Amino acid sequence: MSIIGEHVLLRAYLLTTDQTHIAPTYERLVQRAGRARLAGATVIRGIYGFGSRGIHASSAWHLVDPAPVIVEIVDSAERIAGFANNELGSILKHGLVTLERAAVMMYRHRAAAEPKLPMKLPGIIKDLSTVPGLEGSANMKSNEDGVLLRVFAGDSDEVAGKPLYEAVVQKARELGLSGATVLRGSMGFGANSVLHTAKVVDLSTDLPIVIEIVDSQENIQRLLPHLDAMVKEGMITMESVRIIAYRHNPQDAT
Repeated sequence: MSIIGEHVLLRAYLLTTDQTHIAPTYERLVQRAGRARLAGATVIRGIYGFGSRGIHASSAWHLVDPAPVIVEIVDSAERIAGFANNELGSILKHGLVTLERAAVMMYRHRAAAEPKLPMKLPGIIKDLSTVPGLEGSANMKSNEDGVLLRVFAGDSDEVAGKPLYEAVVQKARELGLSGATVLRGSMGFGANSVLHTAKVVDLSTDLPIVIEIVDSQENIQRLLPHLDAMVKEGMITMESVRIIAYRHNPQDAT
């Protein structure tokens, strides 16, 4: 069956030091997704963020320091629901997991014998219309609708002498939001159309930054006036997600 069309994206927000059966939890998620023969999985490492265990920053000098990491898995609603119900409860000890709509426009592999169909945009579909309801243990899921907010900016952007991404993350934590993750890109351009790219000979290049924050609409709304004041150049987007798991130890740092 072709995977082209409207499907579901599962995103797990974790730390690189989270472990399941003496292995990194993010690796376990990818391995289990592979065994379940899901369409694909990707791991994205962040550079800064916070969750139930405080603020964490990626370090090039300490390989065992906790850093934010996101696992993305795409497949049909039925297969993602089966994976969430059967696998997440035994793997996830800490972290946040969301579901959102994903329109797959291309899915190709080298051994494919099928003809390559032209890509086309899908029709407009109501938010979360293809996101499945989950069954599973009550302590694993929350099944609440929320908002994924993304701030697209540059890593040289500052607020009162502090990196913009640090200021946004710390303000989100101050307001009591559930967590935030900062991702650094290697190439991109923004509103001024200047192309930025990461090169060894130019460590001061203004690389693209994406700040991701997931929470309820009410909590995200409380953050917006602060973003309006802090973000001088960039773009902010929001989309609907379903929060299916938010697990943490009450004894963790806050």
